[in-house]
Amino acid sequence: MGQILSEHELTDIVQRDRTSGRSIAFANGCFDLLHVGHVRYLHAAAAEADRLIVAVNDDESVTRLKGAGRPILPAADRAELVAGLRGVDYVIVFSDANVERLLTLLKPDVHCKGTDYTVDSVPERAVVAAYGGRTAIVGDPKNHATRDLLARIVGARGSRRHRPCDSGRGGAASSVPVGSHRLAGQRQTPRNPGSGACHRPPARGGRSR
Repeated sequence: MGQILSEHELTDIVQRDRTSGRSIAFANGCFDLLHVGHVRYLHAAAAEADRLIVAVNDDESVTRLKGAGRPILPAADRAELVAGLRGVDYVIVFSDANVERLLTLLKPDVHCKGTDYTVDSVPERAVVAAYGGRTAIVGDPKNHATRDLLARIVGARGSRRHRPCDSGRGGAASSVPVGSHRLAGQRQTPRNPGSGACHRPPARGGRSR
């Protein structure tokens, strides 16, 4: 598992790595609700050098970037999740509006950005070039986004409020609220927790189907 470090600790350990001849890659992001796009980006960044630093936006900067209601997870949780990924060596939580100051301080050999950028559109490219580093575009196509994942979660929660219940063989489905009131005079039979089907009370004198 990678180490979550303060700026001072990270500066010291990067200097030791350089003295040992190890190359350094740098990646950054919010990583709010970690998804496969994040994982592929960081795995690709790790392949660019001997050590990988990942800078994670703090909560206030995520709110500035993503808007009200974000982040979903606090910075400490996001940093720990990122540190647990294979290939990630060091994690730092930062509060700056961008990573230019960290890049100037740490001078990683490679600054890794996702495929939603080109080398020419990376905002920090001039800073990286000034100290002799290079910029790399890594990861898979940008087909994954936390906002899409959140929309699916919200949609799934909404759909669980009403479940379709087959009215009988060949009959039309009806929408029955989950947890609806029991019918008068009938005992409520618990649903099988593992089943998505609605339970029908047995007909009088018959067996449940």
